Amino acid sequence: MSQSKVDRVTVPPMDEYNQKLVSYLHPPDWVNPQPASSYNLVVIGAGPAGLIVAAGAAGLGAKVALIEKHLMGGDCLNVGCVPSKLLIRSSRTVADIGEASKFGVSVPNGTEIDFSAVMARLRRIRAGISDVDSVERYQHTLGVDVFLGSGRFTSNSTIEVAGQTLKFKKAVITTGARALEPQIPGLKEAGYLTNETVFNLTEKPQRLAVIGGGPIGCELAQSFRRLGCKVVLLHKNAQILDKEDVDAATIVQEAFVREDIQLILDSKIERVEQTNAGKVVYYQSQGKEASVTVDEIIVSVGRSPNVEGLNLETVGVEYDTEKGVFVNDNLQTTNPRIYAAGDICMKDKFTHAADFAARMVIQNTLFFGRKKLSALTIPWCTYTSPEVARVGMGDRELQAAGIDVDTFLIPFDTVDRAIIDGEDEGFVKIHVKKGSDKILGATIVARHAGDMISEITLAMVNNIGLGKIASVIHPYPTQADAIRKAGDAYNRTRLTPFVKNLFNKWLAWTR
Repeated sequence: MSQSKVDRVTVPPMDEYNQKLVSYLHPPDWVNPQPASSYNLVVIGAGPAGLIVAAGAAGLGAKVALIEKHLMGGDCLNVGCVPSKLLIRSSRTVADIGEASKFGVSVPNGTEIDFSAVMARLRRIRAGISDVDSVERYQHTLGVDVFLGSGRFTSNSTIEVAGQTLKFKKAVITTGARALEPQIPGLKEAGYLTNETVFNLTEKPQRLAVIGGGPIGCELAQSFRRLGCKVVLLHKNAQILDKEDVDAATIVQEAFVREDIQLILDSKIERVEQTNAGKVVYYQSQGKEASVTVDEIIVSVGRSPNVEGLNLETVGVEYDTEKGVFVNDNLQTTNPRIYAAGDICMKDKFTHAADFAARMVIQNTLFFGRKKLSALTIPWCTYTSPEVARVGMGDRELQAAGIDVDTFLIPFDTVDRAIIDGEDEGFVKIHVKKGSDKILGATIVARHAGDMISEITLAMVNNIGLGKIASVIHPYPTQADAIRKAGDAYNRTRLTPFVKNLFNKWLAWTR
């Protein structure tokens, strides 16, 4: 018997935009359908991976059920990629206005930042594009049975959700991950924000502490600073973005210093206290104890997989509360009938990685496929200013693996368009296997590095060498011309003294 109502979900503030969002992604009047007698696939979790699996499999003719306990669209749409980039776009506008005089453009003093309007725009656009992930679309257009509620395994062939039992041939776990809660004394009592709650703000915090100097922490720190907050960023290591290329992280760190973001590195948070003056963060840094008082704290220290409540022990799916569900290279769990994809099981926690992993799951579950996760070449980007984009192996990985490489570095202060744009800080760095043009990895630091990295990813996936990239005509002037310049640099290395001597003799003979 169908459930008459689903649990109500709210997203503060429940203005017209968030009401619209919820009406698409978790409508309060939704009635779960009557379950089919059996499903080819039952998918638990309607984030990017779950949505792709469900829509793709249903489009191929499979009978599919999709379970979601919160909002369809998962982190990416609701609390990740979409709202963060909306915030970044507004903050970049502020930065461009601040640098307008460099381009001969006078801007009146006292340019006003309307923080409430920035956040209202964020909510409006997010709601406007959320219909693509809506319950109605998946149920009535794509042919997926959508069940709102918490799903849990009850046997090797059944999942229970909202009092109903769904029978499956194969199941896919795509429940994602959430912000990790650090065990800092007093933090919970004082209150803090994560990427899951920070976009609910309607008023600007005048003083903001960001704990964690990884990609999310850095993107938020820079955005809020540009929007007028006084920001202090506390990071446990000696450099922010310390998993990236050192040269790349250094450029971003120097940009943060110029923008007056207070960096407290090599720090350990001791405790947090709520006082009349604000939230006081006590920390140690470089052997000294100190504190900083702020209005709000954003915590960004990692992700924790959503494994709770799934009853995985019942079906023999092994997992770890820190690493998530264990899968093999085919994304199959320790139960051969159950697969997983996305942040719940993958090291690369990116929407685009979840997307392509989901495509693999469709083939491997429905058509006896043997597609391998290790075969994917996954680029990624941190959307600071400048952006840091990477694909393949970086300096650290290559050194640890003992792989000999030739590295080609093109600084943007040698690229005409970057100079014209006033964006000549950054570089294209490409590693090739020693003695060949086979690309093993690349890092780009530029305003639009995320858009540029795909050319190199395409070359790697299709075994196109760096020398061949030099033969591709790039429009002039563009910043992507730096990639072609790297190809030219490689080709010049082929002009060995022996070859040059042969050329000299030939040209002398033909004069």
